[in-house]
Amino acid sequence: MSADIDLSVANGELAGLSALQVVEWAVRRANGRAIVSTNFRPFEAVVLHLCVQVQPDIPVLWVDHGYNRPATYKHAEDLRQRLGLNLRAYLPKVTAAHRDAVHGPIPTPDEEDKLKQFSALMKLEPFQRGMRELAPTVWITALRKVQNPNRAGLDIVSADANFGALKVSPVFHWSDAQLEAYLQEHHLPNEWDYFDPAKADEKRECGLHAAWGGKAVGSHA
Repeated sequence: MSADIDLSVANGELAGLSALQVVEWAVRRANGRAIVSTNFRPFEAVVLHLCVQVQPDIPVLWVDHGYNRPATYKHAEDLRQRLGLNLRAYLPKVTAAHRDAVHGPIPTPDEEDKLKQFSALMKLEPFQRGMRELAPTVWITALRKVQNPNRAGLDIVSADANFGALKVSPVFHWSDAQLEAYLQEHHLPNEWDYFDPAKADEKRECGLHAAWGGKAVGSHA
């Protein structure tokens, strides 16, 4: 996956390119096996728009864990139609109502073990299933350096040990202002009524981009 690429060299080269050029680089490198993941949080339309410009039918992996707010579902459908997304939705093996009946309410930020169990069952398992089925060599994400401390240690290109793919984040160094300007320039919608129950707060990782997530499904599901 990353044996034939020097990540420091690649990141140095890509830092001087536009986000669209980074996506073009990623799609070329994938040889038909690139995907982009999304959760339809604020500003996700930017990366989705970039990707479909380069590869209109690129698979869009979305874990619909069942706890999204109505505005997020409406936003997802709007973008699906507007951008012609090849949306691949993966759902947990249990419904939100089933999980809540058995395990109780969504865990709070101070219930770390319960949050990891929630994430493993409702988010990580369907995501891992999607990654196995789609089998990408390149995984394009909307990760940004400013989002939380764990992500600040990444870069535009990184090797993802959890899924064996090269992870490419074309807007990694962008600010909120840059993202907002892109949305306005391309007449794209945004949606702020978003909540990720697997995180509980914005500084916590749900496991998709953290080392613990690769082992979480087997130990908590």
